[in-house]
Amino acid sequence: MFEVSDSSLTRPSGRERGLPVVKVVITGRPGVGKSTIFAEVVENLKRRGYSVCGFFCPEIRIGGVRKGFKIVSIGLPIEGVLSYVCGEMSGLSSLTVGKYCIKIDDAISVGAHSLEYAVRVCDIIALDEVGPMELKVKELEKRIWDALYSAKPTVAVVHVRLAEEVRRALLSRSFKTLYFVVTESNRGEIPQIVLRNIFNY
Repeated sequence: MFEVSDSSLTRPSGRERGLPVVKVVITGRPGVGKSTIFAEVVENLKRRGYSVCGFFCPEIRIGGVRKGFKIVSIGLPIEGVLSYVCGEMSGLSSLTVGKYCIKIDDAISVGAHSLEYAVRVCDIIALDEVGPMELKVKELEKRIWDALYSAKPTVAVVHVRLAEEVRRALLSRSFKTLYFVVTESNRGEIPQIVLRNIFNY
């Protein structure tokens, strides 16, 4: 758990920092390269001197077998377990997605708090991913929508079944929204398209 109580840390919105408030939605089938695109965009933004905050959710593998997912903060030195195979770890909740049970405490202490910090302090918000597991936890779900609707540029990997809903929600708020369905043929060009739109050149 972390605490940030100094309100002087609050930064201007992306618009006030000279960045257009672009909302980037990246989706596609599992394994097509969405997280690789996300990581490339985030690293490019950091190299340009912008603070990028949010979270990502890598797999937990043991002996080559996927056992669950971590939740790792971008911008803060915290991480936890988002979900794990039900019955194979203590501290799991009764909230399930498939064979995985969600660890609510970590989803909130890492995910929700990282997004609160991102909206309040950072230049650009980054989420990988917005999916059924993340949205099962009500406090994290609220923070995800707060981030998506914030006046800051946002790059979000969204589960394929939720992507159209997220796109429509952003357009209903009149955000400039870029929507990418990643394929093997277009994945190499997407990072530069995203960066050109964020930097408006």
